[in-house]
Amino acid sequence: MARLLLGVSGGIAAYKALELVRLATKAGHSVRVIQTPTSERFVGVASFEGMTGAPVLTSEFARDPLRGAFPGDPLPEHEPISHLQLVATADAYLIAPASANTLAKLAAGLADNLLTSAALAARCPLIVAPAMNDAMWEHAATQANLVRLRERGVRVVDPGVGPLASKGEHGVGRLAEPAALLAACEAAVASTALPNAASLAGVRVLVTAGGTREPIDSVRYVGNRSSGRMGYALAEQAVSRGASVTVVAANVSLPAPAGARVVPVETAAQLAEACTEAFPHCDVLLMAAAVADFRPADPADRKLKKDTADAPNAIALEPTSDVLSGLAAARRPGQTIVGFAAEHGDGALAYAREKLARKRLDAIVVNDISRADIGFDAADNEVTIVTPDSERPVARAPKDAIAAAILDVVVELRTSVPAP
Repeated sequence: MARLLLGVSGGIAAYKALELVRLATKAGHSVRVIQTPTSERFVGVASFEGMTGAPVLTSEFARDPLRGAFPGDPLPEHEPISHLQLVATADAYLIAPASANTLAKLAAGLADNLLTSAALAARCPLIVAPAMNDAMWEHAATQANLVRLRERGVRVVDPGVGPLASKGEHGVGRLAEPAALLAACEAAVASTALPNAASLAGVRVLVTAGGTREPIDSVRYVGNRSSGRMGYALAEQAVSRGASVTVVAANVSLPAPAGARVVPVETAAQLAEACTEAFPHCDVLLMAAAVADFRPADPADRKLKKDTADAPNAIALEPTSDVLSGLAAARRPGQTIVGFAAEHGDGALAYAREKLARKRLDAIVVNDISRADIGFDAADNEVTIVTPDSERPVARAPKDAIAAAILDVVVELRTSVPAP
């Protein structure tokens, strides 16, 4: 079980931190809490102390009766400096809620209270879970601060959409649910135990996942069977290796990967727009989504009925834009691009090599979708990772293991090419 340090900054969402502590202690984790003075206006220290069985610290000058230890640990013989010892002992440090003000301080490297001083001294994984009004969340300064933090390897658990603190307001800015926060902490702790835990530290990874849907009318669509499992497995593995991860998710109903930013889309055009916006800021692109090659040329803005005069006898299709080729053409030096090819039967590797060269990719992952036991909407997969110089078969395995093998190749590709 892990030692989790929780930093609570000011905001109405501080009440959710109590439920996080309950879940974490129930799961067997030891928890210590740091509160800012402003957070005490929302939740008092007695509540956290009662649930953790440990004193709560609110100031750099407050004496820590446990001397930086966590519940169940032996008391150190000396009395260390609290903001240094707490994070030195912790397996992960989560700041939840992280207010806009706290995010700005962290991005600037300020250390004007115990919470931010501990963050600056943290060598364990640092996780922030923002919570604020939607106007503050969407402000350019807040978004720039988040970019800076992600670039430094800070894991960000994005807020959700829903009712906000002010009566009648609704939008993005709600603190992520406590179960998701705990999952992010556990994933961060688990990642530090892996032999390749820091292999993508500071690397910005863009993943596409799922399958696009192209509307026929207001109800029906042309789609595919991709569930997004492979893309989400890649995102989870990249986060576990220290990467800052953005996922463009096309119609994925799976739980979001802990620690990754998810941008939901539906159509190929929406996916292209989201990727075009994110691609200049990424170092690695993993194009795992199944993007439609064709879409209905004239979708109806209503439901078409088969028993009416306008019922279609045929649906005319038009090609969608080639998202991957467009992104590859705009790549800058130092970016790594991995494509995916779902092929049916013989000739898959030959086609993959042609696609690798034509689209100017660094690697392509090919799998045979003629098999019912792997590929689309299945827990397992079996692939061959093709690079200009090699073909690396990966035997049938769960998709998280396949994702790990793919990222091993990404790390190799990046270390074999000099940085720009």
